[in-house]
Amino acid sequence: MSPLTDQELEDGAAACLDLQKTAQDIHSKRPFAALLLAPDNTTVLMSSLSLSHVRHAEAELARNAADNYARDYLAQSTLISTWEPCAMCAGTIYWANIGRLVYLGSEKALQEVVGKGNAENLTLDLPCRTVFQRGQTEVKVIGPVNGWEEKVVEDSRRYWSKTRRGE
Repeated sequence: MSPLTDQELEDGAAACLDLQKTAQDIHSKRPFAALLLAPDNTTVLMSSLSLSHVRHAEAELARNAADNYARDYLAQSTLISTWEPCAMCAGTIYWANIGRLVYLGSEKALQEVVGKGNAENLTLDLPCRTVFQRGQTEVKVIGPVNGWEEKVVEDSRRYWSKTRRGE
């Protein structure tokens, strides 16, 4: 797997955050987005938004990728997500054989912006690295990404501030 350059990481992060903004602004979706980079680290093969509380962006993308690309090809590919994948999404990424994950914002930051007890997103406290460590193949993980977590949190507040319970 070829390493991500700083510029490739920045470009992928910007594209993913733009996708999250589109999800909210145009499609009235929850602020989650994921995209899949080809092994060249620049070509976007596919992208996905959060479709519902059980059809998360990362899991939908991983399932579609597994249906459309060879396992060896996916092992050289990178999934970029605005947020750290939950346990369900991490498991789907693992089973799809996607070789690298980059997430911009941590699960802990997500829980802070969503608010404890928010029925629309009852965030798990189970880091994706913990899920991947239990597997038999390696998924390289980069995240949270410095400078990007704050941007993702700021963008996501627009949505979650409307769903938070009185605190």
